[in-house]
Amino acid sequence: MIEVPDSGLPSRQEGYPQSMKSEGSSLADWTPEQVALGQRWVRAWRTAVPVLEQVRRQELRRLGAEQGIALLCGPADYRVPPRSPKPTSGLVEQQRWFKKAARRA
Repeated sequence: MIEVPDSGLPSRQEGYPQSMKSEGSSLADWTPEQVALGQRWVRAWRTAVPVLEQVRRQELRRLGAEQGIALLCGPADYRVPPRSPKPTSGLVEQQRWFKKAARRA
């Protein structure tokens, strides 16, 4: 038997504090033509999803590294903050702290 971690949600045996609404389906007022159109729409998407996924993968494979990074990160100007280099690396400040600590010891 597979152990399932506790999700924190009530189990089926415990029940939920509120019952679900017992209203009918939201499709109950659809005409047979609307239901048929809805089913056709679902079938069309089920057919389209693998094809669209294949197109997406092909497009990703054709991307260069720079294009991929630009798409993920957006335009980046490394001459202005926050991406521009800091005026100091912090090494001088670190040495100042070490010197203070050495005097106290």
